[in-house]
Amino acid sequence: MEKVKAIKRLPPQFFNRDPRRVSRDLLGKVLVRRHGRELLAGRIVEVEAYLGTGDPAAHAAAGRTVRNDVLFGPPGHAYVYFIYGNHYCLNVSCLPDGVPGCVLIRALEPVGGIEEMAHARGVSLHRAADLRKLSSGPGRLAEALHITRERDNGKNLTSADSDLWIADDGYRVRRVLITKRVGIRKAAEMRLRYVIAGNEFVSQE
Repeated sequence: MEKVKAIKRLPPQFFNRDPRRVSRDLLGKVLVRRHGRELLAGRIVEVEAYLGTGDPAAHAAAGRTVRNDVLFGPPGHAYVYFIYGNHYCLNVSCLPDGVPGCVLIRALEPVGGIEEMAHARGVSLHRAADLRKLSSGPGRLAEALHITRERDNGKNLTSADSDLWIADDGYRVRRVLITKRVGIRKAAEMRLRYVIAGNEFVSQE
């Protein structure tokens, strides 16, 4: 875990761009949660871009509300929502303050604090394949990293004081696959889903 501690948090300017560019560049980065004395970490292997008021599937499509206010705020902040009555989803705000846009984190490859992540998910790691159950999917990864709306919505992921952040450890992605978005009905045909090609922790091919 010393390696996780040493990697640098992404700065605000990383997120102050078009969500499509941020999405591609987020692949391979590491999402980290400080949980007590332990660091829980997963490499980002799948994301989806949401483009704001011009995107029918985006939460910002209907304009600014109390619920989606984070999407219009400064870049690099956590937007967390509850879906289907059973799990949370983590998004990161993009673009300048006042302009909505975000990236949904859809899947992680576990790299640190794996036992605690398994405990949080109620998963027994008897086989190598069980690792995939920890954080392959937006709801799974949120549960594995103890991410909730009450705890994390609006949190500045670029701040040194935050217990949730995204960092760069120098990992290089060889090939990116871009597909239609999944799990939604509106504007599902838009090719705004980005994955690390061939990674076994991607939620679905």
